[in-house]
Amino acid sequence: MKNSACSIWHSLSLLAFMRRSACAGLAWFALFAMPVLHAATLDPAVLPRVQAATFEVVIPKPTTEPITYEKPLPLDQLPFQERNDKYYSVGTAFALDDKHYVTAAHVLALGIGSLTGEPALRDANGHVYAIDKITRFSQQQDFIEFTLKNPPKIVPLETNTQPVMNDVVYAVGNALGTGIVIRDGLYTSQTPEDENGRWQWIRFSAAASPGNSGGPLLDKNGKVIGIVEMKSQNENLNFALPIGEVLKAPADLAVADLRMIYSLDIIEDKHAGVFKVQFPLPKSFADFSATFQKLSNKNADQLLHELLAENAATMFPNGQGANRRLHSSSNGNPFLNLLHRSDDGIWNVSRTTPNKTPLPLNGYVAVAVWGEQALFQLRKPDDVTSQQLDSNPKLLMDLLLKGLVPKRTVGSESISITSLGDPIEAQNFTDDYQRHWQIKVWPLAYRNSKIIVFLLPVPGGYVGMLRAVSPIRQYTNMADLKTITNFIDLAYQGTLAQWQEYLSNTALLPDAIKNLSIHFNYGENFTYKSNRLDFSYTPTLQAINKDSQLTLGMSYFKDHGKVVWDVSNITVKADAIDDNGIRIIRQSAPSGDLDDDYRSQWNKLSHRSHPYDSVPYSKDDVTIISTVGDAPAVTADAKPDVLYQISYTAEGPHPDDVMKEKLNSLLSKLHISER
Repeated sequence: MKNSACSIWHSLSLLAFMRRSACAGLAWFALFAMPVLHAATLDPAVLPRVQAATFEVVIPKPTTEPITYEKPLPLDQLPFQERNDKYYSVGTAFALDDKHYVTAAHVLALGIGSLTGEPALRDANGHVYAIDKITRFSQQQDFIEFTLKNPPKIVPLETNTQPVMNDVVYAVGNALGTGIVIRDGLYTSQTPEDENGRWQWIRFSAAASPGNSGGPLLDKNGKVIGIVEMKSQNENLNFALPIGEVLKAPADLAVADLRMIYSLDIIEDKHAGVFKVQFPLPKSFADFSATFQKLSNKNADQLLHELLAENAATMFPNGQGANRRLHSSSNGNPFLNLLHRSDDGIWNVSRTTPNKTPLPLNGYVAVAVWGEQALFQLRKPDDVTSQQLDSNPKLLMDLLLKGLVPKRTVGSESISITSLGDPIEAQNFTDDYQRHWQIKVWPLAYRNSKIIVFLLPVPGGYVGMLRAVSPIRQYTNMADLKTITNFIDLAYQGTLAQWQEYLSNTALLPDAIKNLSIHFNYGENFTYKSNRLDFSYTPTLQAINKDSQLTLGMSYFKDHGKVVWDVSNITVKADAIDDNGIRIIRQSAPSGDLDDDYRSQWNKLSHRSHPYDSVPYSKDDVTIISTVGDAPAVTADAKPDVLYQISYTAEGPHPDDVMKEKLNSLLSKLHISER
């Protein structure tokens, strides 16, 4: 994956439109097709009737937005009509009879949860007509029928349910706000619906461009034979739903019967399910949207539950594939990564290479894309307090944007977004390992999207995950991210000054850290105490000041049969630059299924073999001395299940007796209570 800042935002933007498509291999015109205009040859006498009965589907543009840009948007570069239009043109609709209108369901779906208002119809004269009631709907066939408030007086188009193969046909669409365009081609063939062949798609060669979705496909006499819906990505043939399928659909009923594929970024497996519901109509667009969204959300919950249930036996921390991770200590990386089950069933850490953007006064933003989300670490500038970040989400996002580098393209220019303003939603969430997340949602009204951000406070700032999603997909993406929070890999790292600030807000601390006792006085002493071990030291061992760095590497491991998330690696350095420091690493006895590397390492620890024999050695211009500690044995022949590697490191060469004195000083105030 590319991890440049620009590609990160672009990747997330695409992900907002690509969630679990039920029609893989087909692209909706309203989103993906490119315009190709052909001359129309429809009888000129029919044109006025076609034009009067065909409408744009429009959604209001935002009138105001909280977004701040690096400079004023160059709106003068946009075409006059686009620049002055108060609406986004998203598709086409047409009159089915003297009361009812029809379009593709995916066109009106753009209005479900819209940040700017409900969809409406607009005629060639610019008159806008609000939708009154939804009267028929089929998600699998992708059509929706509705009435209008104060509808225009027009003559609807006639229909033909028995079109002739290889005859000339005409695709009618609004060409995204530039007026009704009619293009000719042939009715080339029929092809069965993908899932069960429940109907035959009309395939035709007339060109179709953005905005054609939902428009009528006409025969040579100007009669409607189908609704233009989609195109093949691999060939120049387009698809229409036969109009007979609409006419024979049950009135006053919404139906969904669609195969769905559900997946999570942490596993390769996917779950095939079905979204199958019905509910009565007519309903207002708002009531229809609320009902559909509720049922869709419920179905997503069920599909997620089924996916997790199918994988329960091997879902981390279950199954042999998790054992390597349960016996691996943290590597001390403060950047948030995800656990991921590979094809071989082994759970690994999804290592990424984040792009790092510096901020003033020792701050930075590190960002990488993994799957459908951006993973990030925000190290705040020194002049910003943790309390300010916690209480001012606008400030937090403004800093984060410097690493995400989002841009809005206007004409030939891409303008950086510098602020999204305040979030419109906020909630707290605690995962299964008692880590306390903050969830915030920002609107991106100009593209009808939302930015979901999961935030986890750490010393010096935040780590987290971010997704850009369409409003209709917010609930599903939120559920995915809540599930994924149980599969993170992270070390907590910061200077002692940052730790002091972080530890003072106990409400934000994960329980594993809240249960620790960490105390220090600059220039005097440092003390760490948990229910597993405790130690302390003074400046005679190494410096203790505000710039000293403490890293708590967190791991998943078994504790008396229960998997916990707790400290497995403690590193305290004199400062963030030098290698002088104390390191204590927890190791547990390997299970029988692990490979020789785990058993070899355990044997070295158990027998205090080199390098764990209290004999100093040099490596990479530092001197290291290590030993092994464990809890006092209950019986003389008891073998420990847990051992601790205890090391002291000093830059450059040092005499053996000096290093041994340092190690003994550390050991004299270190006590292990875990077995």
